[in-house]
Amino acid sequence: MPAPDFDRIIDRRGTHCSKWDDMQAAYGVSADDGLAMWVADMDFAPPACVQAAVDRAAAHGVYGYPGANRPYLDAIGWWMQARHGWTIQPDWILTCAGLVNGVAMALNAFTAPGDGVVVMSPVYHAFGRIVRAGGRRLVELPLALRDGQYHMDWQDWETRLDGSERMLILCSPHNPGGRVWSAEELRAVADFCKAHDLILVSDEIHADLVMPDAPRHVVTALAAPDIADRLVTLNAATKTFNIAGAHIGQAIIADPGLRARFRDALMAAGISPAMLGMDMVAAAYSPEGADWVDALVAYLDGNRRVFDAAVNAIPGLRSMPLQATYLSWVDFSGTGMAQPEVIARVQGDARIAANHGDSFGAGGSGYLRFNLATPRARVQEAARRLTHAFADLQ
Repeated sequence: MPAPDFDRIIDRRGTHCSKWDDMQAAYGVSADDGLAMWVADMDFAPPACVQAAVDRAAAHGVYGYPGANRPYLDAIGWWMQARHGWTIQPDWILTCAGLVNGVAMALNAFTAPGDGVVVMSPVYHAFGRIVRAGGRRLVELPLALRDGQYHMDWQDWETRLDGSERMLILCSPHNPGGRVWSAEELRAVADFCKAHDLILVSDEIHADLVMPDAPRHVVTALAAPDIADRLVTLNAATKTFNIAGAHIGQAIIADPGLRARFRDALMAAGISPAMLGMDMVAAAYSPEGADWVDALVAYLDGNRRVFDAAVNAIPGLRSMPLQATYLSWVDFSGTGMAQPEVIARVQGDARIAANHGDSFGAGGSGYLRFNLATPRARVQEAARRLTHAFADLQ
């Protein structure tokens, strides 16, 4: 397999691309001279094996209802075993239209309007949006910041529940903080859910994007095998291989009763797998795909180092140590500037579109999230622009 060319600039403008084509409307940053570092997809082409699967489908030319999905299920099983040491059965796998949809299906399956749904904040902003839109009550457990990283704060969290909560959504690895939770921390999450009778939805979409010097990702199901009757694991190839437009993901549920309830929610919503999505996942979850991911992570690690070196050299800025994901969580509070001034410098002066921290919930104010999954020349340019935008602090 030829080495992937992650340095190649691919112009995504005018391709119905949210990240680039919606940047002006969302942030006032023109795609003509701006840098899109907000939406969490990559500016890289997927591996050749994925493109070949799409080409084969296009060459056939008939796009009917999909079936005979055993290659897709077997590929998922192979990947989980080969990459994460987790043995699963094909009938544990239910397919949803991406992981945001998977979270919504879990809400419909296991909670009712008015129920409390627990998250650890700051956290991926779609969780709160879905919970509130579904008429549930969002319960934010604030992560503790120690030594520059997020930690679970059980002593504080025990005081924040009132008994109306029915579900906890875990982001593992954590987005936006990039934290890889240890087996001991995951075990504590499981115990917390047992003690409070909560369904645990473990969103592990970033599990394959762990930096080389970081702790290994541990599948929650392996860290706490005794909670199968309350555990839903969500995963997808879409983040790993940059195929989010396929809108496909998996809920992996070992317990038959829990699985039946989730399946009913899928059926009630009329959701079934997309043919091209299944083909792409089956191709991606392969030895060739694994080699591509290894090369990707090494490249992302290089981007992380370039970006961190520049950001951390600016007085008042600090990037959280990135163990996983390709999303840098940068604290601007040390500048003493109000959030509007920080945003004006980043968007107006540096012409960079980055996610605003307060959209991630409690604890996010003062931060911006930068997507580093782009050719290194753009990361270097972003570093140069930020250095210039905050030059008066040097």
